[in-house]
Amino acid sequence: MNAADSTPQSLMPIVVADVYELAGRFRDYGEAIARTVGQTQARWQVLSAASADPHTVPQIARVLGVTRQNVQRIADLLVEEGCAEYRDNPGHRASPHLVLTRRGRSALERLTKAASGYHARLARKLSSADVVSLQRGLRRLLEALSEIDPINP
Repeated sequence: MNAADSTPQSLMPIVVADVYELAGRFRDYGEAIARTVGQTQARWQVLSAASADPHTVPQIARVLGVTRQNVQRIADLLVEEGCAEYRDNPGHRASPHLVLTRRGRSALERLTKAASGYHARLARKLSSADVVSLQRGLRRLLEALSEIDPINP
């Protein structure tokens, strides 16, 4: 399909397919990078999601688009290894916040450093304008997705 001759509506299935392909490739590359520092892509994602403001396991699962049970399993392992801890959540007693410890922040820093060379090489393959445009476009797409119901028009 020629993108110049297509409508936005006819291009959306291709955009969705490209995003899935891109996500798969990023997961594969992320897994390879994470292995270099003894981690996994899934643990990296949970460490990263827990690194900013306090989040509960269900909140992290929603952000990552995975099941709560999967995040709970990884969170429990991170707590067991001393990379994170559960802290009281004043807004919900039964759902504590997952917070990184110094050890967890160190693991995330090692992962970030391991990924920096890959990110630099990838960025050099694109123009600055392309990277900015991609980031803005993806953010707009995420915002649009949050505004519509996938089932009910």
